[in-house]
Amino acid sequence: MRLNAHLIRSTLVGALGGLLFGFDTAVISGTTQQLTQVFHLSAGALGLTVSIALWGTVAGAIGSGPLGQRIGGREALRLMAALYVVSALGCAVAWNWPSLLAFRLIGGLGIGGSSVLGPVYLAELAPARLRGRLVGLFQINVVVGILLAYASNFVIASLIDRGAAWRWQFGVAGIPALAFFVLLFGIPRSSRWLVTQKRIDEARRVLEMMGTPNTEAELKEIIDSIHLERTAKSEHLFQRRYRLPIFLAITIGMFNQLAGINAILYYANDIFAYGGFTGLTGDKQAVLLGAMNLVATLIAMSLIDKLGRKSLLLFGSVGTAACLAGVAAVFYANTHQDWLVWLLVGFIFFFSLSQGAVIWVYISEVFPTRVRSKGQSLGSSSHWIMNAIISGFFPWVAKHSTATPFAFFASMMVLQFFVVLFMYPETKGVTLEQLQHRLGID
Repeated sequence: MRLNAHLIRSTLVGALGGLLFGFDTAVISGTTQQLTQVFHLSAGALGLTVSIALWGTVAGAIGSGPLGQRIGGREALRLMAALYVVSALGCAVAWNWPSLLAFRLIGGLGIGGSSVLGPVYLAELAPARLRGRLVGLFQINVVVGILLAYASNFVIASLIDRGAAWRWQFGVAGIPALAFFVLLFGIPRSSRWLVTQKRIDEARRVLEMMGTPNTEAELKEIIDSIHLERTAKSEHLFQRRYRLPIFLAITIGMFNQLAGINAILYYANDIFAYGGFTGLTGDKQAVLLGAMNLVATLIAMSLIDKLGRKSLLLFGSVGTAACLAGVAAVFYANTHQDWLVWLLVGFIFFFSLSQGAVIWVYISEVFPTRVRSKGQSLGSSSHWIMNAIISGFFPWVAKHSTATPFAFFASMMVLQFFVVLFMYPETKGVTLEQLQHRLGID
């Protein structure tokens, strides 16, 4: 199928929410040391400064689904873009610590909302044959956004005095956020949402605009799927027959964060400072982490359907455990500074090749259609809540013993290896119907 201009523009604008998601998630890493000095933060207060955005993310992820259904994904994304703008500018001009927390919380709402609304909008807009690849652009943009945040932190820190750099590091995100808000006025509503509102003629025009080859057949498929969802709306998730999918969704979400990925991404500069690097050098090393994150994610997307989800998780468990144990050893021995950089780069490689690529795909596969959205919400919630808890406690634990959190993360990856080995089914090349039979959900 040949892409047309309308589809390309709509996809790129929708995926821009992923870039802002990644940027706003990672930009805090370049500011933690400055914020500690400016606002005289204790380790616990710094943890709250980082994690409060994540609690906002939990709320945003939970509330954005119903919002998108009510007003449409495009309009809901405009609201998320406005939250990004307010957060970026508000953090840049924060006059005290409570105001910074408030604007960080607002940014978290935008992150959580766009993490749900962006992929859904792209999935609803894209023709069926291109859906997987176009939705994958959102995840790629998240990783690109993380890399851009690290690069932006490094450039700003090298040009502006460290005392004021944090304001610019936060504020620069307002530029792409404002562009996102404006560009959203130039793309259509999704055909699927229009069908839910019984605006069938408008939905047909959107499908034609997107270059759908057999418009009437796809329109009928959308109508039938919405009818099926409505009849299954009363199905409860927490039933005995769903116990294995529930276990899989919760544990993969938790293990994703028990690897320590976001603690490392959010506190990269602090970790490098513990290892003896200066602030600017730490910013530079963070860019290296972001670049490896992007490269490994692209590799993973080409391998996930060839090697399988379970195989990648097992491979990643071994690699991440070894690298994290190495980081713990470096801090215990208080030596070999250069090893720290390469062990963290290796960790990012193994994580992005396994957990980072598998989690959202796996959660979407293990639940039957009638409870899939509820199951995805459960897995996503376990991921973000664990993220907020770990990010909140990391500074306090690391202050008392820098090696301890990395030893803990390594042990969790060893545990993950055995849980995946004995409990996780392989979903590669298996139809969703066959998988339901294997999981005992018939």
